[in-house]
Amino acid sequence: MPKWVGSASVMSAAVMGLDVRPVSVEVSLIKGTPIIQIVGLAQSAVREGRERIRAAAAQLGLHVPGLRITVNLAPADLPKTGAALDLPIMLGILCAKGDLPQDALEGTLAVGELGLDGSLRSIRGALPIALFAAANPGVERLLLPAANLREASAAEGIALGGSESLTHILAALNGEVRLRGPAALLSPAGQTGNGRPADGGFDLSAVKGQAAAKRALEIAAAGGHNLLLSGCPGAGKTSLARCLPGLLPELDVREAVDVTAIHSVAGLLADGSGLKRTRPFRAPHHSISEAGLIGGGSRPRPGEASLAHHGVLFLDELPEFGRRTLEALRQPVEEGQVRIVRAAGSASFPAEFTLVAAMNPCPCGFLGTPGRCRCPEETVRRYRRRVSGPLLDRIDMLVDVPAVRWEHLADTATGETSAVVRARVSGARALAARRHGTTNARIPPVRIEGACQVDRGGRSLLRKAVTHLGLTARGYHRALRVSRTIADLAGRVRISEDHVAEAIRFRGSL
Repeated sequence: MPKWVGSASVMSAAVMGLDVRPVSVEVSLIKGTPIIQIVGLAQSAVREGRERIRAAAAQLGLHVPGLRITVNLAPADLPKTGAALDLPIMLGILCAKGDLPQDALEGTLAVGELGLDGSLRSIRGALPIALFAAANPGVERLLLPAANLREASAAEGIALGGSESLTHILAALNGEVRLRGPAALLSPAGQTGNGRPADGGFDLSAVKGQAAAKRALEIAAAGGHNLLLSGCPGAGKTSLARCLPGLLPELDVREAVDVTAIHSVAGLLADGSGLKRTRPFRAPHHSISEAGLIGGGSRPRPGEASLAHHGVLFLDELPEFGRRTLEALRQPVEEGQVRIVRAAGSASFPAEFTLVAAMNPCPCGFLGTPGRCRCPEETVRRYRRRVSGPLLDRIDMLVDVPAVRWEHLADTATGETSAVVRARVSGARALAARRHGTTNARIPPVRIEGACQVDRGGRSLLRKAVTHLGLTARGYHRALRVSRTIADLAGRVRISEDHVAEAIRFRGSL
């Protein structure tokens, strides 16, 4: 009969969407045919870890001949994906073999991918795992690759230990050396963020003319309102949209943790990077799939809508996107969240973004330009119907972006810079945050009347807009929210008729 040799258990974790579930890596060694068997609903990347573990063990002289190794990943009904379980499996094998004392792993949660040479490589989801470990009273320390240390340092209340190699990890667990902590990775100023990078050279002062569009951009930035820019090619729609990140304040700590966690799960963080402090700007091509925009897959991953969380989602050439793809945006735009349900499990991703879209007025793009547009009327109507009414109703402002006139192109004077406008935007956002804890675009319907107190003239104007412009209930609420932002930019407590008039002027063509 096979002879039992030893067993061990190591704490680890699995990421499902943005949720983290505890995983117990149980290892049993018996004498018999040399094989490593991994059970517990392990998917291909986890099962392939057997070969990485064998190669790393041989490279480091830790080969275990003549032993049958069974690894159980509990709970057995939870799908496990990715390579982050390589390190805890290897540690469990060494504990069961007697090369590592089990006491050394008490209160320790381990994650990491092994290279064939015994190196530790970065993993996805290190920040969510660190947040989970910090909230779990049974976890005192988190072992992870050194490349993920700076990212994980955003989680408070958990001791972190990182290394570039398995050899260093084993020496530290045996008390011979100390593991690296996040303090060694901080910049001289003690910052873990990436700072405010250059905004790609897109400054509002470089955009010629387009005063109305610049004003709408400021309102959108101050209140987080959705915006549609419509105009002929070359009028500056894309340049205006790309100026928006420069008008937005940096993320606060809570927002930065949310954004960094999403990008970590998506695998978009560079090794050694810390908290993302600038708001995301995502501009997917119009050929993107529904899953690419909203998120999905057999193992749910965040899409562009979630990657733009607390930032900007820019859809250029809006009518060229697939109809199903655009319609899938309706729920995230309204609720600020994406829910993905699959047979293997479900996941929920936050998606509170500012939607900025751009489109031409007709297929050729020159509708209204004498002598240039020959699109039949029915062709224009069919083109515009590619964007549905329900989606348009969720856009707060529609701005016409006409061709730039010669006097504006020839004008050498510069307008307001993005930094000047950003100061006003930050002030308006601070007012909204003190009033109801969020941007004006996210005021809950039950609180909107209390937050948006309108004077008599403004009420009369809103009534006329509902009656004559056919504003829906949603459109009425969105007009109120935009009016609130305009009043905040003016430093006014009460919304006046002028504020309502400007908000309705931006909605009148929707």
